[in-house]
Amino acid sequence: MVVIIDYNVGNVKSVLNTCKRIGLDVIISRKKEDIEKARGIILPGVGSFPIAMKNLKDFGLLEILDNCKNKGTKILGICLGMQILFEKGYEIQETKGLGYLKGEVKLIKTKEKLPHMGWNQLLFNKKHPILNNINEKDDVYFVHSYMADFNINELICYTEYGGVRIPALVGKDNVLGCQFHPEKSGDVGENILKAWKEIIKC
Repeated sequence: MVVIIDYNVGNVKSVLNTCKRIGLDVIISRKKEDIEKARGIILPGVGSFPIAMKNLKDFGLLEILDNCKNKGTKILGICLGMQILFEKGYEIQETKGLGYLKGEVKLIKTKEKLPHMGWNQLLFNKKHPILNNINEKDDVYFVHSYMADFNINELICYTEYGGVRIPALVGKDNVLGCQFHPEKSGDVGENILKAWKEIIKC
């Protein structure tokens, strides 16, 4: 079973519908008993870094997520859910993240319009099973103004916007994050989620 974490930061229904469409056994929950027995956890997110972290704390989810991460449960962060996987964010105010990936989340430094919104190509940095069902330069859908200052060893693929290399898929061990929205990225997004389904064997 996969649990989509319900922590009041939007878009859980669209993620749920896409996961069901590819055959995942999936529920939306913030219950400890559901999360602890899940084979995979999805952290979706639309909103701000401080609110996301506050909600996780207020719902008592921080320790639960840490325990799941430490025991090897597969975790996938989407958009804001990816950003909070990092050590710290600077949206609105400096806020500590989950710290599962190295780096900080800062405003995209570009002269182009923000938010970075629309379809952009995925450019591969290294091989990873999450890429098994897609091709380099496939397009996915982004909506964000902040980006992770990533560790190159954790970068799976990236996109380019306004002369800036933006991490699009990152990962370390059992933790993966995608800055774009796979649930809004058509067949390419579904194929990425299918690859994650194969990774978690669910």
